[in-house]
Amino acid sequence: MIQNKTLLQLLFSFFLITQFCFAQVDVVYKDLVWSDEFTTNGAVNSNNWFHQTQIPAGGSWYNNELQHYTNSSTNSFLNSGFLNIVSKKESFTDQGVTKQYTSARLNSKFAFKYGRVDVRAKLPTESGTWPAIWMLGKNTNEDGGYFDATYGNTNWPASGEIDIMEHGIFPSESINFIQSALHTPSSNGNTVNKGGVIASDLANNYHIYSMNWSPNQISFLLDNVIYYTYNPTVKDANTWPFDKEQYLLLNIAMGGFAGTISSNFVQSSMVIDYVRVYQNTTVDTQAPANFTATIGKITGSTVELLLNATDDSGNVTYTISYGTGTTSTNSATGVQKSLIISNLFPITDYTFSVSATDATGNASPNNPIVLTAKTTVNTTTECSGTATEASQGLFTVGYKYDFQTSGTDVKITFELLDTDKSGVVAYLWKQTPFSESQMANVSGNIFTKTITGQTIGSTINYAVKFAYAGGLSVTKYFSYVVGNSCTLGVENSSELKQFFYPNPVENILYLQLLDDQNKIILTDILGKKIVEKLVQSTHNLDMSGFKPGLYFLKVKNSNGIQNIKIIKK
Repeated sequence: MIQNKTLLQLLFSFFLITQFCFAQVDVVYKDLVWSDEFTTNGAVNSNNWFHQTQIPAGGSWYNNELQHYTNSSTNSFLNSGFLNIVSKKESFTDQGVTKQYTSARLNSKFAFKYGRVDVRAKLPTESGTWPAIWMLGKNTNEDGGYFDATYGNTNWPASGEIDIMEHGIFPSESINFIQSALHTPSSNGNTVNKGGVIASDLANNYHIYSMNWSPNQISFLLDNVIYYTYNPTVKDANTWPFDKEQYLLLNIAMGGFAGTISSNFVQSSMVIDYVRVYQNTTVDTQAPANFTATIGKITGSTVELLLNATDDSGNVTYTISYGTGTTSTNSATGVQKSLIISNLFPITDYTFSVSATDATGNASPNNPIVLTAKTTVNTTTECSGTATEASQGLFTVGYKYDFQTSGTDVKITFELLDTDKSGVVAYLWKQTPFSESQMANVSGNIFTKTITGQTIGSTINYAVKFAYAGGLSVTKYFSYVVGNSCTLGVENSSELKQFFYPNPVENILYLQLLDDQNKIILTDILGKKIVEKLVQSTHNLDMSGFKPGLYFLKVKNSNGIQNIKIIKK
């Protein structure tokens, strides 16, 4: 290891990073804005780092940890071009509390929003040690933190936590397993938003632990290779508190989640070669070029948009407006993006206004591109089957899905068919408004969840996130009509030999029913009752005043109950 880093080395390192990662990360950050190369000997640079030593209320650090954090030169110091953070077995009394282990916890005095962090380090791997490279919101309310007195107005996890690297708290994993994680109000503590990877000989080899944070997503890399990306479908205060400045922390905790400390333990170190933060400080004036947008596949409820553009930043953001809805997506430069606009009404004309911008906000000169499409007749409802489509990640084999209505409850069951995934857990995603809930494991990789109190005839939209060791995969969203068995509701045919025509209908829907007295209920796609009445065997239902879209007609008589989907032109 060369101890003194030169400008040439920095430029060469950056060249390797950008060449390897340009196609991987969504935004390439090029300008070094803050760093510590640890080129001197002695004390830690107090201009860059703050020793956090104040014990939280209760006299102990979080997670049942056993150490005191100190500002002692034996727990953190610079030597031969490296920062050493040392955990030690020693009796130490501070703030009226005596503990048997000491360590160091450094806060960077630099905070930033969006960018890339690279930390080259060698880790302790002894039992009971918990080294970490991580970040907290500058606004975190944590007594004793560097920024707390001035900016600490938000409690954890609402302030957001980004764990770039943690080791030692995964007893079922390899000794060389490291993990990254995100803690937010929507998932914290034992968060589901995490991904890990196995490195080579952490105790003896230096590795580069990196985090690339853009307004769109947060990616984690080991030696410049991405192994986990966090990109929630809905970004709000619950899922994305990462729109404010964060600062860096370096520490080794002892015990707690790291387990039992060996009786033979004396001391161990995390040795750090450098810490570097990159952003894009040069004003970007180059707008996306070669912007194209076309219509792809069309169904009764979806329209596919095919989007492409190039930009020097490496990433393009596409914003789509239609009706009262707006959505956005991101894609690497020059790569065609397929975006499915879902939850549309059948046989309905839609106009899409599509714009392309870069991370700086530069807009394509041919913004907006306006596209028109008409959805088709929707004659199917997805109740069960097998699929491979992913809205995040990918599936090597695919998955099975099943929706069943019982009363006003819907039982949703998914099975992951991929055989290359381990430690699988599943979470049900509701599309609008977005929510996430854990599914119960039935057996193997089969998971189920029952949602209660649904409205018969309403349409629900759900996907499933499968989280596993090393990543996650999310299915596409499935639309299901509550109460539909997928054998009823076929237009112009019925086991009961009752007739409803024309369908699609523009003005009058003609009903030919089996009984002299029949109860009919007409609801819209949201489950709101439009018509409820008793009718004779021949009845004309005037729908001329109704808005175009999908409706559900329930007919109840002595022969049973029949559910019909009605398309209003």
